[in-house]
Amino acid sequence: MVRKTAVGYPELMEEVRQYIHKEENIKLIEDAYAFAHEKHEGQFRKSGEPYVVHVIQVGYILAQLRTGPQTIAAGLLHDVIEDCSVSDDDFKQRFGEEVYRLVEAVTKIGNLKFKDEKEYLASNHRKIFIAMAQDVRVILIKLSDRLHNMRTLQYMKEEKQKKIASETLEVYAPIAHRLGISEIKNELEDLCFQYLNPEKYYEIAHLVEKRKTERDEQVHQMIDEISALLDEHHIAYRIFGRSKHLYSIYKKMVTKKKRFEEILDLLAIRIITSDETACYEILGYIHAKYRPIPGRFKDYIAMPKVNMYQSLHTTIVAEEGNIFEVQIRTEKMDEIAEQGIAAHWRYKENRNGGKEVPQKEIEEQLHWLRDFSLMSDEVSDDAMEYMNLLQKDIFEANVYVMSPKGRVIALPNGATPIDFAYRIHTEIGHKMIGATVNGGIVPLNTPLKTGDVVSIRTSNQSNGPSEDWLKIVKSSHARNKIRAFFAKQEVERKKEGIRKGEELLGEELKKRGLDVSFMEEKRINAITNSMSFASYDDIMYAIGTKIVSVSSVIERLTKHKQFNQLDNQEMIEMFNRQEGRKKTISRSGISVAGIGSMKITLAACCSPVPGDEIIGYITKGQGVKVHRKDCPNIINETKRLIEVEWDDDLESRNYEVKLLIKSNDRNYLLSDIVTIVSQCKAGLNHVDSKVNEDGVTATTKMTVVVNDAQHLRTLIANLSKVNSVKSVERVVL
Repeated sequence: MVRKTAVGYPELMEEVRQYIHKEENIKLIEDAYAFAHEKHEGQFRKSGEPYVVHVIQVGYILAQLRTGPQTIAAGLLHDVIEDCSVSDDDFKQRFGEEVYRLVEAVTKIGNLKFKDEKEYLASNHRKIFIAMAQDVRVILIKLSDRLHNMRTLQYMKEEKQKKIASETLEVYAPIAHRLGISEIKNELEDLCFQYLNPEKYYEIAHLVEKRKTERDEQVHQMIDEISALLDEHHIAYRIFGRSKHLYSIYKKMVTKKKRFEEILDLLAIRIITSDETACYEILGYIHAKYRPIPGRFKDYIAMPKVNMYQSLHTTIVAEEGNIFEVQIRTEKMDEIAEQGIAAHWRYKENRNGGKEVPQKEIEEQLHWLRDFSLMSDEVSDDAMEYMNLLQKDIFEANVYVMSPKGRVIALPNGATPIDFAYRIHTEIGHKMIGATVNGGIVPLNTPLKTGDVVSIRTSNQSNGPSEDWLKIVKSSHARNKIRAFFAKQEVERKKEGIRKGEELLGEELKKRGLDVSFMEEKRINAITNSMSFASYDDIMYAIGTKIVSVSSVIERLTKHKQFNQLDNQEMIEMFNRQEGRKKTISRSGISVAGIGSMKITLAACCSPVPGDEIIGYITKGQGVKVHRKDCPNIINETKRLIEVEWDDDLESRNYEVKLLIKSNDRNYLLSDIVTIVSQCKAGLNHVDSKVNEDGVTATTKMTVVVNDAQHLRTLIANLSKVNSVKSVERVVL
């Protein structure tokens, strides 16, 4: 993609006319420009340029990608609905339903209000990506829009520059990469790098420029040598050197912890030839003459990436000791490598009206887009959950495995056959009973590697997934499906419990000769608080599952004094008046005298563990909540408190506790913290660690699992000894 700094309307149309010739299509683009020019009249960008300059640039980028007339028109009009008070009906009447749908899909959510910026971005992106799953042209327009905005970012304030660059690097560049549009992806990354880390950007740019003359000479010499070799064997080819993008150099320096001088493939050569056979032929001749570096050969022709990228990659050592990365591909492969999905979407006019390539055909070739579309349809409305799934299962997917029929599935690192099964189909996952990898039976927790051929064994007699699978799977998609299965089961169990409760209550009322009107929902709701239940369904479920007796419910129905009418002192006395009653021990291991079937739970805010001093708080509708005595949420309470205690014969069990660790940031800090947790034989359910805004200190939030207070104190004492840790505190929500 040739980048021109100043493109006007004539240059746009010149580019368009290179591949679009039908007058009705040209007229659509001309009308779109005229309308955009009229509606944006008087609007200016931060640079001082008329706003219409931006839409021309977007249209030009789309024309360079060889998109169709509807797509270019939508690119020219992408801001008019939102920014220019154009009615939907007027727009549709002038440009048609198809162009309207494209424009509407890329329109920003400007007027919606969210709790915070993060939620806003997630919701905005969710709309864009779902639209993308329905029509990939949407993201081509959005990427073109973002590319020009990044090219003119110097006119924004520094804070705004960093915000836009960060968003682009996190979302738009990965999307461009996933779609295989390396031209846009590389430019976006370098522009983001320039604004997010200017010091490092210019340092690497200086180093590259400093060595440019020397490197160019080395590349030209190698090109001459390889050209002579291929001419000798009469192979058709194009050969040229390619420069490494600054951000890709920086990433390698960071991830591989190497100095600039140590990056192997700064010297790179690309060879374009006629067909696949010639690719392998050229590879053979090069390996025969130059020593290849072990482990650096990649065959993406036989095993294409999920974005359809194909090429042979090898790294060789020249006679002078210089190291070169060589890429070998066909003309078609090179086109797809540079323009990705856009190469398959190229507009071609024909006698039948020049329809653009149907979305369905794209999806057949780009399996991940089909999977993405499926996940977009199934995911909940929670924007943050959606973005998490997108980030984890799409952007970070870099393990490529195959079905027995050759379908390539992209999965996150560490993914298992269970993740694979759910990606194929939800029912395959639910009915899964085993798996084979490369022909051999493997455990379900086996991590998959790129190139593995995976086959799933299913059975209609399967009871569904195990809860243990939630600890094994790595993809958000599989985890959500398994959770949904158990949630559905729970709903069905509750429905059956409610039905059984209604049946038992009806039978008992009939047996006692009482009117069935006692079963009316309003009568049941009148006693919910007094029995520490929230609703009619809760009481019926409790009857059906024998949590409460039918007799106690009928007794309360016939002669009840509403619990919510009692004052706080009466409530306390009700619980404590019967000294002779046996203590009730809850599932939490708490014993309380005289409360019958009252629900007892540990308070989530302070997470008490055996050994902590505790107190009970009587809630309305949720039973007794057990807090630590020093919990700030009840420390000022004088009413509704009852004495509770840990049971003497408490069985061994696990308790969750949230910890907050403050420290100075350093390498391997989190690794050292996790190691201590393991050495102390504590569980780790969640960890979130981030560097603070000062860039020096770090905050780590952890949810650990301990046996009791002594176990927790030992863990905290050992965590406090970790190098650079300043404090370890129990969190109270």
